[in-house]
Amino acid sequence: MDNGSDSYRRYRENGDESGLIEIIRDYKDGLILYLTSIVSDVHTAEDLTEDTFVLLGTKKPKDKGKSSFKTWLYTIGRNIAIDYLRRQKRQSVQPLDTAGDISDDEADIERAYLRQEQKITLHRALRKLKTEYRQVLWLEYFEQLSMKETAAIMKKSVHSTEMLASRARKALKAQLGKEGIEDERL
Repeated sequence: MDNGSDSYRRYRENGDESGLIEIIRDYKDGLILYLTSIVSDVHTAEDLTEDTFVLLGTKKPKDKGKSSFKTWLYTIGRNIAIDYLRRQKRQSVQPLDTAGDISDDEADIERAYLRQEQKITLHRALRKLKTEYRQVLWLEYFEQLSMKETAAIMKKSVHSTEMLASRARKALKAQLGKEGIEDERL
């Protein structure tokens, strides 16, 4: 899969609008979910994601190629989200719609229900963590980024990001324990 840099280069240098459309198609959903971990509201995250793509489309910032395109794009989105939070002068925790549909192909309804409940509990526990903890866990587990990429997005050193991730996992494990879930994988 194209990592996005070629599509963006085509758009930025040649005005090929299909390049920007490819970027939006490939990165929109992941960016929305990541920004939701920062602002705690999926509708606001959708607006901030749109702002990120508008910035790409209008100002056409230069990707210096120091990291992957995804890391660069998520960094821009994170900066926009932080600016939004600063303007709000408060962080509001609002409920996410985490109860997705149970797959029609699911044969065992009870197991599907339990898995869904675990997801809801996990998201509820994540929302109770500090913003930095949510971000580092989201980037590491849901976006499957390396510590180096996560550190670049969060503007921290790799070592401090690793320490932050370790503290975040401990905090999540403690929070899940309060919710009645014991998971040795953390």
